Amino acid sequence: QVQLVESGGGVVQPGGSLRLSCVASGFTLDHSAIGWFRQAPGMQREGVACFSSEDGSTYVRKSAEGRFTISRDSAKSTMYLQMNSLKPEDKAVYYCAVGGGYVCYDPREYQYWGQGVAVTVSS
Repeated sequence: QVQLVESGGGVVQPGGSLRLSCVASGFTLDHSAIGWFRQAPGMQREGVACFSSEDGSTYVRKSAEGRFTISRDSAKSTMYLQMNSLKPEDKAVYYCAVGGGYVCYDPREYQYWGQGVAVTVSS
């Protein structure tokens, strides 16, 4: 049984930082695309950052380039999303996902999802 448990969300002021963590059980992080997604109220879920299953390369959403970094520690079965210089428009519920396909930023290709953590950026 695959289980993903996220942590690290919260409230932060604009310009602040958060690090999200996602601990996976029952799944090896090296064997498929893995990624972080977010969903704001009334909006579709969108890819934020991910590792490709093809060559392990990373994708980062254009609006997050230079601010967000995805990483993983396979020995700990944990993936991370370091978010710096947060903006109000980054406010959303953030989800980790594993078991993705060829297009690592497409949420439709993922099999397993965490429960989501809320990130609020507000002064």
